[in-house]
Amino acid sequence: MRCVIARFPFDLTKSGVLESMKGVKPEQVVGDSVIIGRRTYPLKQVGQVITRQDRRDFSAGEVLRAMTQLGFTCRGLPRAAVPTRVLNPLQQASAMLGIPVTV
Repeated sequence: MRCVIARFPFDLTKSGVLESMKGVKPEQVVGDSVIIGRRTYPLKQVGQVITRQDRRDFSAGEVLRAMTQLGFTCRGLPRAAVPTRVLNPLQQASAMLGIPVTV
């Protein structure tokens, strides 16, 4: 598949990406990620390995688009759960200690 990353065209295949990432240790994921094989990699790390370019030269969105088109599973940041009710300071402190207090 032909895709453009950092204004340069690349012909990428799923097997080619798998081969490129073989033996590469995944960095800690703090943003969007892609699952390649059994490992989860940050998008920027994958982009750097497959394009051999500096991470500042491309966006995670460009790599996300390419990996999705190749059929890899991509994940975004998990969204924090929205609290259903607002706790007052006493209730919040009690909850942090594991002792629920109803006031």
